[in-house]
Formats: sequence, C-alpha cells, structure tokens
Amino acid sequence: KKAAAYANYDLGVLPIEKRDAIAAVCDEILAGQLNDEFPLVIWQTGSGTQSNMNVNEVIANRAQVLKGFNIGEGEQFIKANDDVNKSQSSNDTFPTGMHIAAYKMIVETTIPGVEKLQATLSAKAKEFKDVVKIGRTHLMDATPLTLGQEISGYAAQLSFGLKALKNTLAHLSEIALGGTAVGTGLNTPKGYDVKVAEYIAKFTNHPFVTAENKFEALAAHDAIVETHGALKQLAVSLNKIANDVRMLASGPRSGIGEIHIP
Repeated sequence: KKAAAYANYDLGVLPIEKRDAIAAVCDEILAGQLNDEFPLVIWQTGSGTQSNMNVNEVIANRAQVLKGFNIGEGEQFIKANDDVNKSQSSNDTFPTGMHIAAYKMIVETTIPGVEKLQATLSAKAKEFKDVVKIGRTHLMDATPLTLGQEISGYAAQLSFGLKALKNTLAHLSEIALGGTAVGTGLNTPKGYDVKVAEYIAKFTNHPFVTAENKFEALAAHDAIVETHGALKQLAVSLNKIANDVRMLASGPRSGIGEIHIP
C-alpha cells in the first residue's frame, strides 16, 4: 500500500498529502502498532478480498485519526477504495503480498540458517577426515569410510538444496501488482506496474520486479509452488541428516554411540 501510494503520487493521480498519510499509517502497521486491527482468520476467499479491504479501511480510518478527527467524524480525508486501494485490486495485491512475505522469509531467515549449517557440516567433514568408521547398508555392516566423508554427504545435500531454493527466487521476485482485477492493468496510470515494483524493491531492499505476464501472476501460483518444491527438498534432506545423527549418537551404552552431540 505504501509503494502504491508513492507510485500513484509520482504518476500524478494521488496528492502528496494523501501519499504521506497513507505511508505514515503503513509504517505504523509495519512496526506492529496496529496488529489488533486485523482480526480476520485465514479462511476467506481465494483472492484475499477481506484482508485487502481490512488493510484499506485501517489505513483510511487511522489516517483520519492522525489528522485530528475521530473515526466517522468530519469529511473522510483518506478513502479506503478511492485512495488506499487506488490502482489496485485484491487480485493483484494479495498475490504480491504472498510473494513479498515468502521471499523475505526465505532470503532473510531460511537461506542464512541453512548456509550456516552447511558451513558447519563442511568444517566437521574436514575435521573428521581421518576418523575411519564402518559403513552401513540398511543398518548392516558394509565397507569402511571416514566420518568426514559421511558428513561431507550431508554438506553436499544442503548445497544442492540451497542451489535449488535460490533458483526459484527469480520467479518469486516477480509481483502481480499493476495487473489489477484480471491482469490487463485496467484503471492504472501508464507505467504504474514498473514504478510500484521499484518502490517495493526500495522499501524491502529486495530485487522485486513487475511480472512479465500479469495473467500468469494473477491466475496461478506457480512461483509459490516452485519455491515450495525446493523447500520440500531441503526439508527431506534435513530430516534424513537428523535421523542419521540421532541414530549414530544413540546409546551411549546400548546404542551405536559413534558420535557425541551436545
């Protein structure tokens, strides 16, 4: 909503005082100051209309309060539909929000966490490169290998998982905003889709761009599915690694007890 307000102002369809009022409330929302104003459950229409209108109305009403009025008092300074939702539809705002949320979580939390684990496992693989142990096939004794070699397999799994996840980010960075209701961009000023994506990239510090094909961006969630597939790969790898470590650390008296974990 903040990016939309800035883009609408730049393109001459929203006054600066309205842009700044919308932006001020958006900053309060981002800071978590208005969390109680969003009581909706996740069970709603597929387009997220309720959530979109909830945000529009909170911004409009809060802007009225910041201007010195009570809600419903005096002439409405910011209108939920005409101002806050200008150049938008639930059909493009909600998928855009989904992409921003997923991208930020993956880039800021998931990838750094997995990279740290992968680096730790790589270091352990080198540390234990000369520790010879028995290999196993279906828990039966097999030929020897080193503990470092075994752990290097775990590190490689995570490297491939990270590669797969990073390969999905380009598609996930494409946003639907600017497509409005059905992907045609009806009721948006010329250049709005590119401009609003630039502001979203600026405000989030992530390389979001307008979707090349808005019809795909609105009508499907293939980018989310693609990213989910990569996350599933990582999850399976992490589960396998955890189960192996748990088994190898079992005991210590009556289990395998080959390794010790804190």
